[in-house]
Amino acid sequence: MSGTVLDRPRTALRRCDRTRLVLGVGFALVAVQVVVRAVVAAAGELYWDDLILIGRAGTYPLWSADLLLHDHDGHLMPGAFVVAALADALAPLQWWPAAVSLVLGQAVASLAMLRVLWLLLGPRRTLWGPLVFYLFTPLTLPAFAWWAAGLNTLPMQAALAWVAGDALLVARTGRRRHVVSATVVTALALLFFEKSILVPFVAFATVALAYRVDGLARPVRLAARRGRSLWIVSAALLAGWAACYLGLVESRFGVPDFAMVSGLTHHGLSYGLVPTLLGGPWLWERWNPSPPWATPPIALIVVSWVAVAAALVWSVRRRRRTGWVWAATAAYVIASLVAMISTRFGAETTYELAQTLRYFADSAVIGAIAAALILRAPPRSAPAGSSPLIAAACAVAFTASSLWSTVTFTRSWVDNPTGDYLASARAALTAHPDVPILDHPVSVWVLLPVTHPHNLIGSVFSALPGRSEITDSAATLAVLDDSGALVDAALFAVRRVPPGPEPDCGYRLTPGTTVVLPLDGPMMELDWTVQLNYLAAGSGEIEVGFPGAALTRVPVAAGLGTVYARVPGGGSGLQVRSPATGPAVCFGGGPVGVVTPRQQ
Repeated sequence: MSGTVLDRPRTALRRCDRTRLVLGVGFALVAVQVVVRAVVAAAGELYWDDLILIGRAGTYPLWSADLLLHDHDGHLMPGAFVVAALADALAPLQWWPAAVSLVLGQAVASLAMLRVLWLLLGPRRTLWGPLVFYLFTPLTLPAFAWWAAGLNTLPMQAALAWVAGDALLVARTGRRRHVVSATVVTALALLFFEKSILVPFVAFATVALAYRVDGLARPVRLAARRGRSLWIVSAALLAGWAACYLGLVESRFGVPDFAMVSGLTHHGLSYGLVPTLLGGPWLWERWNPSPPWATPPIALIVVSWVAVAAALVWSVRRRRRTGWVWAATAAYVIASLVAMISTRFGAETTYELAQTLRYFADSAVIGAIAAALILRAPPRSAPAGSSPLIAAACAVAFTASSLWSTVTFTRSWVDNPTGDYLASARAALTAHPDVPILDHPVSVWVLLPVTHPHNLIGSVFSALPGRSEITDSAATLAVLDDSGALVDAALFAVRRVPPGPEPDCGYRLTPGTTVVLPLDGPMMELDWTVQLNYLAAGSGEIEVGFPGAALTRVPVAAGLGTVYARVPGGGSGLQVRSPATGPAVCFGGGPVGVVTPRQQ
């Protein structure tokens, strides 16, 4: 009896040592991952949607509905706009605030993952396996490196792990603070990404599956009963958010044809997600200005599918009650596929879209939780003595493979002209702040015309302090070239306004009237620039534009002059209007077209 009493402190001491070891290694792994991701972030630069976010943040007040409730390509993400606004206020159009926010977001998500794995597995060394997978898998890498994507997915990854942990604690202890914590975190995640609507469902599934692998009777009913308070609050939160989302965001869901579905599914799984389970894809391709996409070797694809099948067979044969864990994981991946395919398909959609991996980044959290649930399940027989060595060898191989994929991705990702362009443009636009510049698109290597009007320099550089005024009309033409340098420009004529009917006047505009300047041919709906050659009786302001489109205000000075004005729209003639108190103006002929750098 006395020996048993004396053994208790020793047993407690061993447990304490084991806890310290497991947690210490866990925290060390998180620290290594954060350092690796910091290196990746430091090599990055603002890219594509990043410029749209900071452009809108510079155009609209921080707490305005125009900023926070903007429908950004199907996303309702006020939290991301707030972060973008704060980062741009701190250092306009510079990368380092974005990089810092990405690294901090990754650290939070990784610590949340360590927490939920601890709650599922406790102080067991097997915890390191799922943690290593989440920390180093290239599956989360493309979404991390791209700031706009990271602002979506990192809060969701953190919420998936944290709320699943809170749900386990609610079911275990019933404490209200865990309900509050889970609700707040879910709400925060929804402010960044609408896909976070899945967070409570993943939390419920985690609790139910934990009960299932533990062998408890009626695990679904038990999870619903023990976490009832959390599920009720979560349902109310999701209902309120869904009403907001449906009222503010235009639906982009559709039903593609079978060829598109099968193509995106095959490329998303075989070329995208599955090879990352072994640390792939190793290789990436990129055509600027698109993001990199995974191009794994065929051998890696085959081996990866074989490994998935082997893991499935092993877990079902060696671990009890793990079939539903696999089914739930597959269901989540399928849901991600459906969301991607139904909202991103189109005539110009390429299958490589599914290979960019960012649509599956949150599946890394699901995979790690699923692995923990399988390891939590009781074995059907005593494990072989060599299994720890095999597990360690697999972890080392996976980490090495993942780090190589990280290196090759970073090499591809740094091929981004945006940073140099922005640096040159910042210097050019602030060199002569008293000289107005006609608004025009940024380089197509930075933003393509499909992002209009966010590709205009007036949007991209809206928050840049001390810059030239960017206007819709100017007396001279200058543009930022592909390098970001400000150069003289010329107007490439697509159509012309022919000479007017009145001798020595052309087209006469009197105060309070409108005159039509005909074109020598119709023009399609685009953004055009018109050169107005005029003779004004006095200084004032007129308006010019295509019928049915927004009119551009144009200042004119007394006497002969020339002014260039941006005129969105299309048609066979331009309307020019002078207010009742405006000047009388005569207009001559002139070109209408696009502004291009002047040939030297």
